[in-house]
Amino acid sequence: MPLGELQTARRKAIGTKQTIKAVERGQATKVFVAQDAENHVIAPLLQLCQAKGITVVNVPSMRELGKACGIEVGSASAAILL
Repeated sequence: MPLGELQTARRKAIGTKQTIKAVERGQATKVFVAQDAENHVIAPLLQLCQAKGITVVNVPSMRELGKACGIEVGSASAAILL
């Protein structure tokens, strides 16, 4: 399960704004994106990941991604940090 890696990560960014910042700073090693997130929210992140060559893992739902991050609400995206 790809979310196991996110659950056990020591450092992570949660939420699209924080994930974009981490990618821009070169701190993100892998990005997770919820498939049910609104396209206008995640599209800039996906473009940035493609430009930077960062692996993107699709997760079925925001709720599942939020749970993997250890939060009580859904999350459109998250990243594992260096």
